[in-house]
Amino acid sequence: MAKSIGILTAGGDSPGLNAAIRAIGKTALSSYGMEVIGFLDGFRGLAENRTIRLDEAALSGILTVGGTLLGTSRDKPHRMLVGGKVLDMTDTIVDSYHKNHLDVLVCLGGGGTHKNAYRLMQKGLNIVTLPKTIDNDIAITDTTLGFDTALAIATEAIDRLHSTAHSHHRIVIVGIMGHNTGWLALGAGIAGGANVILIPEMPYDIDVIADAIHQRSRHGKNFSIVAVAEGAMSKEEAAMVQKVVELKEKAETKKEKKEAKAQLKELKEQHNSDILPLAKKLEELTGLESRVTILGHLQRGGIPSPVDRLLASRLGTACTSLIHDENYGIMAAIQGQHIKPVRLEEVVGKRKVIPLDHSWIKTATQLEISLGS
Repeated sequence: MAKSIGILTAGGDSPGLNAAIRAIGKTALSSYGMEVIGFLDGFRGLAENRTIRLDEAALSGILTVGGTLLGTSRDKPHRMLVGGKVLDMTDTIVDSYHKNHLDVLVCLGGGGTHKNAYRLMQKGLNIVTLPKTIDNDIAITDTTLGFDTALAIATEAIDRLHSTAHSHHRIVIVGIMGHNTGWLALGAGIAGGANVILIPEMPYDIDVIADAIHQRSRHGKNFSIVAVAEGAMSKEEAAMVQKVVELKEKAETKKEKKEAKAQLKELKEQHNSDILPLAKKLEELTGLESRVTILGHLQRGGIPSPVDRLLASRLGTACTSLIHDENYGIMAAIQGQHIKPVRLEEVVGKRKVIPLDHSWIKTATQLEISLGS
């Protein structure tokens, strides 16, 4: 009997999602005679049993289209807002899975999606996941779907900002996404010729940054580009966060843990959302005018790059082969030139940060790019 596959996309959208859906669907239909349905708007669509049939007509023409034809959301199965109340919809989702006679559920998403997929796996569902995030922070995979396109967009933005920075003798500060990792900012900063790159893995010293800008001025270069990753912090800010982390670890009651967790979240959100104080401080220290450009969701949008289309096609076809072999409870990971199945429990709750001995950091240092540390 032919297998039945359910697919959903969850979390933030990324370029290449449609290409991956297409690859799964076309391979399932043509190579294995499987049936494929999509659930709309992530785990919420699965809970509400809102589906679309992914046949040849639905899959046609979507290879180059950005976003996801299935829609997405950040809803969590165990904490979903329904009728103004936060409810555990896990059992409802399990029922929906069985009502649709699914043999497997494929979840395309980032760290949060993998956690939610793992919870459903523990409820007895067959799960396969694909790593999708522009942040490139999923553990045990070399790269993730959407990263290459976002990297190209961020690099082009830095390229374009060079002319205005040079013309007006300014410091231009570029806010780049990353979800508390520096892959996107570091890669785009090097490729785009940024003069300073600030990443979460290396807390910065504002005086070191100002000195690097002064050094450029002394050499007749009257502008600087500063690429700032989401989550980048000064040494003082990082020390505050570390103190709260230690309080959370030492907390003995649920109330103490909850308070520490809330404080930690507030600190991180505060630093992630506002780089204007950094711009103001650099103006004071250097005497140069500054401008801030936050790229935001521009990095998620548009046509996926050829690299992401190829990656999506490889991941999608490999996913279907894994399903044919009944290899469940896994994520399809890119490791070198190969796609390998990795057990979900090895991925969940982990984040891939930039090692301080990574070649990109060495490259930046040798190019005399200041990392603020």
